[in-house]
Amino acid sequence: MRKIKILVFVLCFVLFFLSACGSNDKHTTIKLGEVTRSLFYAPQYVAIEKGFFEEEGLNVELQTTWGGDKTMTALLSDGIDVALVGSETSIYVYAQDSKDYAVNFAQLTQTDGTFLVAKEKQDNFSWEDLKDSNFLGQRKGGMPQMVGEYVLKQHGIDPHSDLTLNQNIEFANIPSAFVSGDYEYVQLFEPTASVFEKEGSGYVVASFGEESGQVPYTVFMAKQSYLKENEENIEKFTRAIYKAQQWVQDTDSAEVAKTIKDYFEDVELDILTSSIDRYKNQGSFAADPILDEDEWNNLKKIMKEAGELPDGNISYEELVNTEIAEKVISN
Repeated sequence: MRKIKILVFVLCFVLFFLSACGSNDKHTTIKLGEVTRSLFYAPQYVAIEKGFFEEEGLNVELQTTWGGDKTMTALLSDGIDVALVGSETSIYVYAQDSKDYAVNFAQLTQTDGTFLVAKEKQDNFSWEDLKDSNFLGQRKGGMPQMVGEYVLKQHGIDPHSDLTLNQNIEFANIPSAFVSGDYEYVQLFEPTASVFEKEGSGYVVASFGEESGQVPYTVFMAKQSYLKENEENIEKFTRAIYKAQQWVQDTDSAEVAKTIKDYFEDVELDILTSSIDRYKNQGSFAADPILDEDEWNNLKKIMKEAGELPDGNISYEELVNTEIAEKVISN
C-alpha cells in the first residue's frame, strides 16, 4: 500500500512539473498567411528556419493563402493574424470604407520580382521587339501586371494596342501556358525564369524590377485592431524579420539557398542559388522593414497608370505604420 502511495505521489509530481513547464511557455502564436509560396520571400523563410521568431518568443504558423483576394479575406475574417501580400491590397480594402482596414507595418521586398522571358534567345534585346508580339502577362489588378504595364509604357509601348496581351491565365498556370502556347514573351518570377533558361524553354531578357524602381511590393500587414491589441508581439515579429533581412544581406546566396531549400523541394539547389543571387543583385530584398513615403508614392503612380488606383485620398499616414520598424532598427 505504501508503495502505491509513493507511486501516486511521484506521478502527481511529474504531472505538476510538466504542467508548470507548459504554463511558463511564453511563446505566442501568430497565424501568418503568405499570398503565394515564392523564392521572392526568402527572408521570411530564413526567419523561421534560423529560429529568429522563436528567439522572440513567437510561434509563427505559416500558411499559403494563394491569391491577394483570398489572403485579404482571411485577414479581415481573422483566419490569419498577419498577411504577407502586395500593399496594393491594403489600398483596395481601404477604398471600400472598411472600418477595421489593414495597415502595412513591415516591408519584405522593395522591387517587382518578375522578369521578361522570351521564348527565343535574343542577344540584342530591345523593348521595341515587343511591338506586335504575343505577350502572356499577369492577372489584372495585381502588382506584377500593373508594374508590367507601367514599364512597357515607360518604353513607349501601349500594352493594349501595340501587342497582343493575354491576362486571363491563372497565376499557377502561366509557365505551362507559355511553353505550350504560341506566346513570344512572358512575365515570370524566379525560380521559374531560371528553370526555363536551364531547360531552354525561355530566356531572361530584362528585369521589371530594375525598370520600375523601388515599390512596397510585398509587405506584412495586419488589421488596425490587431496592431493596437498586439503591439508588443508585432514588434517582436518585426524584429525577427529585420534579423532575417540583415542575415540575407550579409550571407552568400548559396548559404541562403541551403537554409530555405525545404520550402522548394522540387527546385534544384543551383537554381535556387542563382535565383537568390539575381534578386540580391537587383536589390529586391529590403534591407530593413521600413516602407518609406517615396516608395508608397511610386506604388500609387504605378496603380494610377494602370487605371487601378481608387478615387480619394490614399493616405500614407493612414495605411502605413513605420513606428514599429523604426523602433526595432533603433534598438
